[in-house]
Amino acid sequence: MEPTTLSTARLDLRPFVPADEDELYAVAQDPGIQRWTMVPSPYEREHAHRFVNETVPGGWREDTGYSFAVRLGPGGPLVAAVGVHVRPPDGYEIGYWAVKEHRGRGYMTEAVDAVARWAFTVLDVPRLEWRAEVGNAGSLAVARKAGFRMEGILRAGHLHNGTARDCWIGSLLPQDLGLPSALPYLPAPAAEPATEPATEPAAQAPAS
Repeated sequence: MEPTTLSTARLDLRPFVPADEDELYAVAQDPGIQRWTMVPSPYEREHAHRFVNETVPGGWREDTGYSFAVRLGPGGPLVAAVGVHVRPPDGYEIGYWAVKEHRGRGYMTEAVDAVARWAFTVLDVPRLEWRAEVGNAGSLAVARKAGFRMEGILRAGHLHNGTARDCWIGSLLPQDLGLPSALPYLPAPAAEPATEPATEPAAQAPAS
């Protein structure tokens, strides 16, 4: 996939480039970003250098991930990051974080919506997943505002600093945004109440 630039009413989204290294390194020192996302902790200069010079261009080139730097207009400050990560063989997961000083203004939801629409219409993604460690209320709020439907909790579904932790999971389909789907979708019928398995009658004690 060729690197792509997206835009919204307020935002400019383009792949991270080497010139973003200093700004990325600075904002990633935020303890909240290190606590709740997959960025390394502590976040060293080499992490930022490798991300903008190797990880991002490699992801676009090899179709393994598509990362966007989100700026307040062309040339504006970095306000967030959004990425679509490919989970073989056919899964796609969205991840994001917002710069502390720019939270609470709707930028994150606006960027997630733009990237989701791009994924559905350009990548032909049939389903976009969102996951976040249980307790990450900010990520949950953005996901809900962007239209994701919550599906439950995955036990040990999130790996963070060498620990397996429970995570929330949600999904967004093209139909949720009024877009056509690349594949026909046949929803399951309404779930029936669970039926208790049949049990054998208890063995009779021998008469005394």
